[in-house]
Amino acid sequence: MKTILIILMSISLQMCSQVHKPEKEKQMENITTNSNPYYSRTDRSKLTVSNEEWRKILSPDLYAIAREAATERPFTGKYNQFDELGEYYCAVCGNHLFRSDSKFSSTCGWPSFFEADKEGVAYNRDSSHGMERIEVVCKRCDSHLGHVFNDGPAPTGMRYCMNSVSLEFVGDSEKK
Repeated sequence: MKTILIILMSISLQMCSQVHKPEKEKQMENITTNSNPYYSRTDRSKLTVSNEEWRKILSPDLYAIAREAATERPFTGKYNQFDELGEYYCAVCGNHLFRSDSKFSSTCGWPSFFEADKEGVAYNRDSSHGMERIEVVCKRCDSHLGHVFNDGPAPTGMRYCMNSVSLEFVGDSEKK
């Protein structure tokens, strides 16, 4: 029985891919947007940018997670225990992904949402790390955001387990 519990705990800790150690503390503001010519919160046209080009533009942490599908350490993300009202955008390209009223506290260690913008995200099969999962990517730039699981709350029953590094938040009070 003890062995089974240890195995289950090990599997649950690995549920959101490999762990990427952040290089430094993150600020709530995404400094990448200032030097990113592809960033737009209004343009939804598909981007075809090489990883070589993204590497020149994105911070090392954002590149590792968004382009190489790394994962930030659990309970360290800037949006994990964050509950302001507003919108979440892709930190790489500015595409709209989530509304804050679909965010919930899942205690998994990463920001979780029960519903995504259908025009903002796409899905890929992920068989890495000996598991079958569904990867969530930005529909505009194909950047890795996290994974989706079917153990979320009503009304959808889904849990979008996202990396804070891949998200940018704009509060309702900041909109013009």
